[in-house]
Amino acid sequence: MRHLYTKLIDGQDALDAFLRDVVTMDWHAQHDAGRPFAETSAELAARHPEHRDLIAAFGPRFGETIPGPIPGMHDIVAELDNGGVPLFSITNFSGEFFRPFRADNAALFDRFRDILVSGDERLVKPDPAIFALALERFALAPGEGLFVDDRADNVAAAEAAGFVGHVFRGADALRTDLEAYGLL
Repeated sequence: MRHLYTKLIDGQDALDAFLRDVVTMDWHAQHDAGRPFAETSAELAARHPEHRDLIAAFGPRFGETIPGPIPGMHDIVAELDNGGVPLFSITNFSGEFFRPFRADNAALFDRFRDILVSGDERLVKPDPAIFALALERFALAPGEGLFVDDRADNVAAAEAAGFVGHVFRGADALRTDLEAYGLL
């Protein structure tokens, strides 16, 4: 969120206060869990009317909260796909925000056979139910899927559900593990 609001708020102290007290990660987590932006923004603007315009900007400008791809990751995804490795995704993302984000990044996301979006399913990682749903929907038996995530709690939950886990710490480390698994 800082990536967007740095463009809209002058001064580090004002920016920090806004992200700490108004547009917080806890507020945004509601979108990942399936609450519509229209509801959450109306509630938040009622509590902080002085920031109504800044709050309203979050929805239509959500894509600007994401600074860009992680270096090396598009290449890895392309290599896996070109090598015939079935690709699936489980993402904590608002369904309404994911659709335009996916469209803007179609070259990447079209490589995936299926994408489970938390906001559409109303299940958020690390809830075990999202991993059970993923195994079922992706037609994977326990041990057949490698789950990659930058949060150790999500990886631990995926492993408990039957995935092989990898805590993401960068493209080079992931590439090394994928090569060790014989996937690259």
